[in-house]
Amino acid sequence: MFENLTSRLGNAFDRLKGRGALSESDIDEALREVRVALLEADVALPVVKNFIAQVREGAKGKEVVKSTTPGQMVVKIVNDHLVETLGSNNVPLDLAATPPVALLLAGLQGSGKTTTCAKIARDLFNREKKKALMASIDVYRPAAQEQLATLGRETSIATLPIITGEKPLDITKRALETAAREGFDLVLLDSAGRGHIDDALMDELAAVVELAVPKETLLVADAMTGQDAVRVAQSFHDKITLTGIVLTRIDGDARGGAALSMRAVTGCPIKLLGTGEKLDALEAFHPDRIASRILGMGDVVGLVEKATEVIDQKKAEQLARKIQKGGFDLEDFATQLAQISKMGGMNSLMGLIPGVAKVKKQIKEANLDESLVKHQQAIIASMTPAERRRPEILKASRKKRVAAGSGTTVADVNRLLKQFKGISQAMKRMGKMGDKGIPTDLLRQSMPGGSLKFP
Repeated sequence: MFENLTSRLGNAFDRLKGRGALSESDIDEALREVRVALLEADVALPVVKNFIAQVREGAKGKEVVKSTTPGQMVVKIVNDHLVETLGSNNVPLDLAATPPVALLLAGLQGSGKTTTCAKIARDLFNREKKKALMASIDVYRPAAQEQLATLGRETSIATLPIITGEKPLDITKRALETAAREGFDLVLLDSAGRGHIDDALMDELAAVVELAVPKETLLVADAMTGQDAVRVAQSFHDKITLTGIVLTRIDGDARGGAALSMRAVTGCPIKLLGTGEKLDALEAFHPDRIASRILGMGDVVGLVEKATEVIDQKKAEQLARKIQKGGFDLEDFATQLAQISKMGGMNSLMGLIPGVAKVKKQIKEANLDESLVKHQQAIIASMTPAERRRPEILKASRKKRVAAGSGTTVADVNRLLKQFKGISQAMKRMGKMGDKGIPTDLLRQSMPGGSLKFP
């Protein structure tokens, strides 16, 4: 997410950080780079102009002149204005109403609306124990209602039974009545996706809003559509008054322009981010954290939250004690790989670690992809329990068997064992250090291949 923008902004700021003082020409040069970076990221031109003007005004103030590190001060000013542009504060879903609370999802076809509906229902149940009824009012797209029913079965979330030929307003009324009668906390209405802004369909959607009176009317927009997403958001907002935006496919958006433009253009807060295809790939939108990611400073809070959701505290403590005794083995390594996958994969985590943006090129050269992690898991799974506990017994014949069983090569097995050896040694050093800290090369050695060189 935001890779291109992060890279361009990083290059601009690197030239400022080493200077003892900044002239107006220095600031103007940096802001020209920022302007180009924002435009290339597909940020709306009015947003770019306003952003640059605000940063210039702040950067030329007395606080920068007095700063001992003026270059870093400019970065701070840019960060502050990024946060402001993105919305300043996290705005959670508003569910403060008498149950059943209605939530309506709208958007163009292919924006990920139906999947997002299931993600929200699942997330609210897991975090707040909210019992939701999902109802598809999309009677136009073939199998749209069946798709939501399938997702309901996968997530164990109730869906409104399908009645062939029923109209959207009738489905909405039946969903509200069913939810009230059966004690549901929420009703999630998945509306028909529009191929374009169609007046008749928009009027129908407005009628659904009037009938259901949803507490949240959310626009689901594909982040990869850039400026088109912004124009769509404004059109929907003018017609049905949106309360928030959900940006999907953030994991595939290297530009980030939609995220930076939507809040400024529509005035509607971005409330949620769809970060992948899996049903647990949904995040709350925090402007300060996103700004930090854009500027290559990572998101430590987000990283900790992901870890907390996945890692069993008791097992983590047991592993820590085991490491201190020098007992880290391949079974433990396999557990760590599984946790990385649950947290969104290594590539997802990289964007949350401060400073990693500087070594993106090296990460790519190291071929750090999810398939490599899966191969490593398959190799370990093909070993016997004795081999996982004592990898030193893996000689040529055993390696051939493991490679054949995992669908890999002996060379792949050797690379894994070499990597594990490096990690195991680092773990032993960490155990010996106790509370003194983590070895500086641990992250490097933890990478598949253990080949990265960090500054």
